Amino acid sequence: MGRGVKAAVIGGVFAVMVGGAGYGAYNVVSALDGGGGSGAAGAATKSGPPSRDEVKETADKFFAAWEKGETTTAASYTNNAAIAGTLLAAYGEDAHITGVEITPGQVSVSGMTVPFTVKAKVSYGGASKPLTYQSELTVVRGQTSGRALVDWDPAVVHPQLKDGDTLVTAESATPQIQAVDREGKVLTKEKYPSLGPVLATLREKYGDKAGGTPGVELAIRHTTTQNPDTPLLTLTEGKPGKLPTTLSASVQAAAERAVGRYDESSVVAVKPSTGEVLAVANNRADGFNAAFQGRVAPGSTMKIITAAMLIDNGVASMGDPAPCPDTATWQSQTFKNLTGMKADMGATLGDDFRRSCNTGFIKLIDEDPLTDSSLTREAEERFGLGQDNWQTGIGSFDGSVPAASGPDRAAGAIGQGQVQMNPLNMASVTATAITGEFRQPYLVSPELDGRELATAKGLPQGTSDQLRKMMRLTATQGTAMDAMSGLGGDIGAKTGSAEVDGQATSDSWFTGFRNDVAAAAMTKEGGHGGDAAGPIVAAVLRAGG
Repeated sequence: MGRGVKAAVIGGVFAVMVGGAGYGAYNVVSALDGGGGSGAAGAATKSGPPSRDEVKETADKFFAAWEKGETTTAASYTNNAAIAGTLLAAYGEDAHITGVEITPGQVSVSGMTVPFTVKAKVSYGGASKPLTYQSELTVVRGQTSGRALVDWDPAVVHPQLKDGDTLVTAESATPQIQAVDREGKVLTKEKYPSLGPVLATLREKYGDKAGGTPGVELAIRHTTTQNPDTPLLTLTEGKPGKLPTTLSASVQAAAERAVGRYDESSVVAVKPSTGEVLAVANNRADGFNAAFQGRVAPGSTMKIITAAMLIDNGVASMGDPAPCPDTATWQSQTFKNLTGMKADMGATLGDDFRRSCNTGFIKLIDEDPLTDSSLTREAEERFGLGQDNWQTGIGSFDGSVPAASGPDRAAGAIGQGQVQMNPLNMASVTATAITGEFRQPYLVSPELDGRELATAKGLPQGTSDQLRKMMRLTATQGTAMDAMSGLGGDIGAKTGSAEVDGQATSDSWFTGFRNDVAAAAMTKEGGHGGDAAGPIVAAVLRAGG
């Protein structure tokens, strides 16, 4: 949207003082006490939930004032008059929405929530289109006044509004784009729902480079310019510019279906030989692109990097002894294996990797020449992580493996402690592990805007060969065997489960490869790696490998 258009400033308590001294004074009190004013002097203050009659009466008065454009009056029926008044004023002034008709539905069984339908018209620059949507409001008892009041939430005005958002109608700041996959197939948020935020970001960043012309839109403007406007209604079509991406429509479709089966899940697929991102999908209630921007512990998928560190520093190769006891104590903290794992004092490093033995790895990380910063150096210099320099084409987090002492050094080796990753990072880790080359992942070719991709040394051939063999064994004989069952070709994987404070169930992590496709997934509170994240990755590899 055009940034010159006046945007509503949410939060000034005097914004609604326009109805006369007495009314304005009431609204100031209402805004400051958060409970709808102090009530009439000497009147008995009501308590308890509002009755159904009070709910209906309050909702009807609020709707009637909103329909008439009497924003101050409408705001006075809420428990946050200042913010409500400003957003309601922007509804008509900045969004150019008129002719509002509101049809309330039946009061909910609880007696406090009223669904409703809005029908209106958006007009700007000689263009006009109808607008229809549904929302709901809840009526509560004012904390100090005892009045029945609309419990204010921006979603009352439009269901997609959040705190700090407002509505504007104007010429777009950037033209629309027609994003296409690597074969020229059009990518839309209707066909690939989780691409919605990605496509919006691509439009914001590349709209003026893709050759299109802007149109006129009703859109949600967010509090910061880092979040692009969210279009709601197009009044005048501009000419969309064509934007090539590295995505694969078929792999993206598989990724969308796969994360759809598990709540709070994210997945990324990349092409190891080039670094091109083939798919990015999220199934999250908050709409956050956790696949690219998440920052959480990756669990035992981190053992790919830890194993590389052990091999590169001459501590242990995959066939060297690495006993796997039931427990391992590191500087007063005791670490355990997954429940049910049997100790194996004759295990090798390859066995520990295949079975995901925590204690076997922890027993090795105090060997010379390892230091508190060895894992950090391995992650940064070999795998290109943690230097905040990836240029993927959209916003991304590049992983973090800080140098750590004490128990956090041991925890980091098994993907806990201070280590933070997301599926993009771990898909890249797998790609580096199996090729020996770090190729920074990207979604849009750097040739479009001349940006410089990050670089790293990559791995010695011998290290890469061993990592690939250990991942193959994990996929065919180890913890990833069930999830990867039925996949042909050259396959490999690593499972992980990350414990998170406050969660009863661990996060499920899984990363794997099939031929020239690497993928990684995370499911919040999904359990063991093979329980949720594993089937997601396997489905993506099946489509792309």
